[in-house]
Amino acid sequence: MQSQFGEIGIVWKVKNKNAMITRIFLPESGKKIKYVIKKVFPDAVFGSVPIINKICKKLENFLKGKPIEFSLNNIDLTQLYDFQENVLLIERQIPYRWVSTYGRLAKKIGVPRAGRAVGQALARNPFPLVIPCHRTIRSNGSLGGFQGGLKLKRKLLKLEGIQFNRKGKVIMDKVW
Repeated sequence: MQSQFGEIGIVWKVKNKNAMITRIFLPESGKKIKYVIKKVFPDAVFGSVPIINKICKKLENFLKGKPIEFSLNNIDLTQLYDFQENVLLIERQIPYRWVSTYGRLAKKIGVPRAGRAVGQALARNPFPLVIPCHRTIRSNGSLGGFQGGLKLKRKLLKLEGIQFNRKGKVIMDKVW
């Protein structure tokens, strides 16, 4: 799908007659998403089905700044390891227009000293935007990392109304 940030790719497979998303690819600088998908999923067949079209429409609205909550009904969580699933499910709870920190998420899942591990789990989030890993930042207000790049992370946070100070750090007034 096209967006104002670039091309986004969604890969799904049919499981029990349902289309289950296995991966969402964010725009990569100058790369055609079709080639990125084929590199990771060489047997991918391009096309769509009604439920994927519906999810694309929700993604389009989200990327236009509308507060959309995505269902996990068509998200294949079975590919995640336990710790990553715990991180992503807690990440999903961060409200629109709010941020959290890697350390705070680690505390919320009961592993208070695992901030780095939380960051690694988010870096491997196969469902960015649907599970909004861009909402987690470092405790000092700097962005940390993001698989779509820090420029895109900043744009997504600004789209949600998150404000930044002159040094480019998030103003920490809505921390979940």
